[in-house]
Amino acid sequence: MESMITVFGSANMDLVAYVERAPELGETVSGREFRTICGGKGANQAIASALAGGDVRFVGAVGSDGFGTELREALGRSGVDTGDLRTVDGPSGIAHIVVEDGGANSIIVVPGANGKVTAEHARTVSGTAPHGRSAEPGAAARTTDALLLQLELPMPAVVAAARAFSGLVVLTPAPVVPLPRELLDAVGLLLPNEHEAAAITGLTAPEEALEALLALVPEAVVTLGADGAIYGSRDGSRLRVPGRPVAAVDTTAAGDTFAGAFTVARTEGRTPQEALEFATAAAALSVQRPGASTSMPTRAEIDAEVR
Repeated sequence: MESMITVFGSANMDLVAYVERAPELGETVSGREFRTICGGKGANQAIASALAGGDVRFVGAVGSDGFGTELREALGRSGVDTGDLRTVDGPSGIAHIVVEDGGANSIIVVPGANGKVTAEHARTVSGTAPHGRSAEPGAAARTTDALLLQLELPMPAVVAAARAFSGLVVLTPAPVVPLPRELLDAVGLLLPNEHEAAAITGLTAPEEALEALLALVPEAVVTLGADGAIYGSRDGSRLRVPGRPVAAVDTTAAGDTFAGAFTVARTEGRTPQEALEFATAAAALSVQRPGASTSMPTRAEIDAEVR
């Protein structure tokens, strides 16, 4: 059977302003560029996974507005199966992003259609037929090896998806909110950045936070930005992969790029060390380009960077 990655998550239209520095409260500054880019942590991870070589489908919702049409088309162009992406009445989700010249960013998210995703949507994540529907006679069966989750959808829907799935559940715990025990019990791998790991565990040292995370889930990866990433599992494995020295232009989707590439590598049967190296290379490539989904590298580019 052919393996698949399912992403159950948010799709937003990113409204991105590029500035020398972000404004202080009450201040107006002049920007030098503005772009609209397909984003949302779910869509970002789906596109990153597909470009990295994964067979990917996206489960979620967009609005009945023009942004919804654009988001669906952008996912499709990247090779993501959108057969289970619903259109609901009302606006699509948006994210207002301010990117400074040094690459740092600040983000305001308005959920829109993402806020209307329910536990009913989650029932499709465990489908084994093409596009999550009944297979046509003679169609190749497909199994989902990994489910990618984030926290930009309503928590009841995220929990329902995790509990409905029998393969590897990978959770990026962003934005940081309290994590229900019933969600953690269904997660196989937790993938926070160092700030999210500190918020969850109360421990600022990434290595200490990693150990605390392993009391919650069987495997964890803590990304460290320019310093790479660390990995641990309950079997005693501990790994560290250094970052790659690059000049960052825009770090908006680096974490989502890492998550997508790492999951692709794991579903291909690579070791955690190989998956970390693959994902770190993908993230390093993404921060050298502007935008979220538009910054994500292809499989050929990642393989070349790893070599």
